[in-house]
Amino acid sequence: MIVRIKFEQAPALARHLALSCAALLTPISLMAYVLGLWRLASDMGMAGAFVFSGLFSHWQIWLALALSLHASAFLLNRYGRGQDLPAARVLMLRLGLKLTRPRLH
Repeated sequence: MIVRIKFEQAPALARHLALSCAALLTPISLMAYVLGLWRLASDMGMAGAFVFSGLFSHWQIWLALALSLHASAFLLNRYGRGQDLPAARVLMLRLGLKLTRPRLH
């Protein structure tokens, strides 16, 4: 016996809002990549002085921020277009959900 649970589709406004946020996050993540690479080049002596000091003076912070913004934009784009969100198999097992594969007869 196969039990399927159907969730209602999100309202159109939520999908439009997700696409709008993803469109804004993409250039912000690009800016964070550029600042991270600038700081890395500054540490290697290939670029001028970096403008920030303190926590944001480390290139690792900028690249981690850029990667998280980029991943968020990717997931919001997928959600806004109505596609399935990718989930790791490990996460599905920890939540108690089973991944079923279709059987070929």
